[in-house]
Amino acid sequence: MTAFRFNLTATTGSGSRKQGRLQCASTVGFVVALVAGVTVLFSGPDARAATPSVSMGTAEEFAVLGATTVTNTGGSIINGKLGVSPGTAVTGFPPGLVVAPATTETANAVAQQAQADLTNAYNDAAGRSVSAATTQDLAGLHLFAGVFSGPGPSLSLTGSLVLDGAGDPSSVFIFQTGSTLITGSGSSVTLVNGAQACNVFWQVGSSATLDTNSTFVGTIMAQASITVNTGASVQGRALARDGAVTLDSNYFSRPGCDLTQPTTTTLPPTSTTTTTSAQGTSTTTEATMTTT
Repeated sequence: MTAFRFNLTATTGSGSRKQGRLQCASTVGFVVALVAGVTVLFSGPDARAATPSVSMGTAEEFAVLGATTVTNTGGSIINGKLGVSPGTAVTGFPPGLVVAPATTETANAVAQQAQADLTNAYNDAAGRSVSAATTQDLAGLHLFAGVFSGPGPSLSLTGSLVLDGAGDPSSVFIFQTGSTLITGSGSSVTLVNGAQACNVFWQVGSSATLDTNSTFVGTIMAQASITVNTGASVQGRALARDGAVTLDSNYFSRPGCDLTQPTTTTLPPTSTTTTTSAQGTSTTTEATMTTT
């Protein structure tokens, strides 16, 4: 259960004190709260358990997979297989590097099977029931596990997005967008409290673009193309079903899953005291958030 408790203490000029408590708890579904200007979307453990991971099949072995071409500029480093199918063109390697023992698979049975498994994974993610709607721009959100979709056909990220595993390393995050996914320059996705890149999935109905120096997490499954601009890094995969993958001096690390229970980050209670005058009314407000 995720509980939110607010303790309110008011002290009058005569010294008498009045206390009150506001508490809400959620065992299923989501609770939305605004904490220090950051939107926090909470889900209970029942909602988290209802979100199984997406099976990638043989596509799991790939960090980059294109359908028509894979094109690279600069010294990109790919930790994981690189492939293309049914197209045949892979350019820019070298200077790009596929780190051994990973291999490059071009228009062969391995790449063909990976594309087939990508299609199955894409359809699985696209068919999941949405747990909660987000804002179109994911910047400033702190999300717990679930299936998310924006208010319109596209998603963007212009700042920082936090994905919180709440102490559960099997927590799954699935993002659905019917059109584009576009991140801004310097944007970031951060994992906390056991959330893992292997359980973050982005189902993109058309094309995805990661702008310069983005720090991105998760498996992008795009219907069309994927463009990763200069200096962006990906802890995950860039997998395109019908189009090209275009790289420019990027770093890819293919995610693995660790089921070891993490140490959960806990913040101490916060209290604020306001005094209007020596004889006036002073109010002390304490806000406590606990997760069990």
